[in-house]
Amino acid sequence: MIKIDALTVQFGGIKALDALDAEFAAPICGLIGPNGAGKTTLLNVLSGFLTPLKGTILLDDIALLGLSARRRVGVGLRRTFQQELVVEELTAVENIQATADHVSPDRASARREVEAALDFVGLDERRNTLGRELNLFQRRMVEIAKTLIGRPRVILMDEPGAGLNEAETERLRRLLAKIPSTFDSQLVLIDHDADLIAAVCLETVVLDFGKRLAMGPTRAVLDDPVVRRAYLGRE
Repeated sequence: MIKIDALTVQFGGIKALDALDAEFAAPICGLIGPNGAGKTTLLNVLSGFLTPLKGTILLDDIALLGLSARRRVGVGLRRTFQQELVVEELTAVENIQATADHVSPDRASARREVEAALDFVGLDERRNTLGRELNLFQRRMVEIAKTLIGRPRVILMDEPGAGLNEAETERLRRLLAKIPSTFDSQLVLIDHDADLIAAVCLETVVLDFGKRLAMGPTRAVLDDPVVRRAYLGRE
């Protein structure tokens, strides 16, 4: 579980996060809001790439804000980005292995975890395909596979469904739904696809102008008239 108290991030005179209080407790939690609401800023703070002005974050009983980004990886935090970080000149399996080399305790366990992740995301037949030859969906699967290495406690995903077609989004939905039970990992998911959020997230937090607009069971949150006006643009 992630518990956030009074988290404030300020850029000049603008508060990107404004005394934010939130909890992510469900196996898969959504994080939604209009553009500029502070969603990616929050993931950057959780990941250790931004230092807040004030506030606290607990990952279970671990205070995250005192830890470096590397140390947060060590306690089980993983992250995907809006832009895939796939090395063009490495194969799919080599991209995943590069992560394993940094987070797995020994080569034998690293090999097992790489094979398990590759199989889970359905890329075994593309294992020797260079990064530059993978399509968008396959690149996204490489990114997800990398987060599954090293017994992750929490995986933060920033718009994994962006740019995917309907069939690919359905494949992604099924994959995300299986991660908590397969890898014993919690997901925090940013996506603009309300249908994807509704399908996989038990609980959802809504941000607007850096503040918490709503938090609770996903269906109730998405049906909230205030959320529908701010996020979905309709009554």
